[in-house]
Amino acid sequence: MNINLTLVIQMIVFAILIWVTMTFIWPMILEAMDEREKKIAAGLAAAEKGEKSLAEARDKSEVIIREARDRARQIEDQATRRANEAIEASKQTALSEGARLVAAARQETATETVRVRDQLRKEFGGMVVAGASRLLQREIDPAAHAKLLDTLADEIGRR
Repeated sequence: MNINLTLVIQMIVFAILIWVTMTFIWPMILEAMDEREKKIAAGLAAAEKGEKSLAEARDKSEVIIREARDRARQIEDQATRRANEAIEASKQTALSEGARLVAAARQETATETVRVRDQLRKEFGGMVVAGASRLLQREIDPAAHAKLLDTLADEIGRR
């Protein structure tokens, strides 16, 4: 066989192979490459969207945490204020109760003082009558001289 004829036949076979590849196989390869490119682009877009969502979620979480901390501070301040008000109210109640008890004790003391003075006046009046009866060597009737004895006891009590 002739080498030229072999080369021409090989070139024709090679041209047919190129034509079949370009017509039937190459479009499938290009289609697969385009599909793969679209999938990669979609994956990158999804990743970018995910990053944006993550950033937004972080921002929202920071805002929520900040609001929660502010609310916690407000609740703590309010609790402190209420506790101070309760303590102040308790102090005022204790002071008023103490003042009431002191006033009641003073009133009771004044009443007891008046009662003891009256009792002392009567006893003193009895002692005066007893002393006067010894001086006069006769008996003085306390019932008959009650007005005189009361007047005498009042004068002694004023001094």
